[in-house]
Amino acid sequence: MKLSEFDYNLPAELIAQRALPERDASRMLLLDRATGAWQDRQFRELPDLLRGDEVMVVNAARVIPARLVGRRAGIRAQPPARKPRTQREFLSSPIEVLLTRQLQPDIWEALVHPGRKLPTGERVVFGETELEAEVIGRGEFGQRTLRFHSREDFYTTLERLGHVPLPPYIDRPDEPCDRERYQTVFAKQPGAVAAPTAGLHFTGEILERLRAKGLEIHEVILQVGLGTFQPIRCEQIQQHRMHAESYDIPEAVAAAIEAARRNGRTILAVGTTVVRALEDAAAKSAARRGSSGGPPSETVVSAGKAEAEIFIYPGYRFSIYLNRACWRWWRRSRGASASCAHIVTPSSKTTVSTAMAIAC
Repeated sequence: MKLSEFDYNLPAELIAQRALPERDASRMLLLDRATGAWQDRQFRELPDLLRGDEVMVVNAARVIPARLVGRRAGIRAQPPARKPRTQREFLSSPIEVLLTRQLQPDIWEALVHPGRKLPTGERVVFGETELEAEVIGRGEFGQRTLRFHSREDFYTTLERLGHVPLPPYIDRPDEPCDRERYQTVFAKQPGAVAAPTAGLHFTGEILERLRAKGLEIHEVILQVGLGTFQPIRCEQIQQHRMHAESYDIPEAVAAAIEAARRNGRTILAVGTTVVRALEDAAAKSAARRGSSGGPPSETVVSAGKAEAEIFIYPGYRFSIYLNRACWRWWRRSRGASASCAHIVTPSSKTTVSTAMAIAC
């Protein structure tokens, strides 16, 4: 399958650069699977469109201010010229670091720009030297492995120096209000470097209406990282290597999903990050059952922490998501999440798609 098959036209002038004042005022596309007819609705109508016996799964990951701007320390960098002024300008030029995945408490994978002249051993200084990052590994397309040294708690320093990692199609600097608005209302566990955007439209009132109607709402954690937003660079998407993202599925959530499957209840996966966590857990569970040669486990989705390595694109056979429902936030094509969302799987007569990125 070719990457070009996922292209569609989304004019830049139609991409909203700021969120609406009210989260649930965003537009929502309602698609009738039986007839193909669609309606332009609002997200606040969601509770009225559901039966009330569904099981909803959301991603409760919390976005950290993952974008840092620093400068070279000049430990390993080669000066561009002998003139002191030129060298000073070289060492003081800004270096942008986007954290993508935590490997250890003080070690992160990151995208660095410009990264070409940052060899292993070089250091980047942030703020008034209260945070420093040492390059300990290099990868492709500006990827670096960094070891951080902080005068105080790393996350405390990051909250002060970091910027909200807005998506690349938001063409403006981050603002103070983005720290709250670029989070879901159920965000809890810090570590994501991008928001699980399908959940951004929920409000406390919407959640209360859903529960009052009878829906079960459960939370998993998938720390959104490079795997979700990295562009696919190969024309044949089967050749794309999906970067791992860590996730955690509590025991109670795995049990609720299994009970819903056995009772024929619809499982609503809020966004492709939830789909990836559940499907990866199901794939790992199936692999363990196959290798052990023993009887099948009671649950298809195994609870616990793991790394999602699965890449979902058309032709993929679902374990949990098959005959279920999902909605997502429309974004630009040529990303891994777009390939997942192109698979149409629900068996119910209607599917609720996410609010579109085009301004109301």
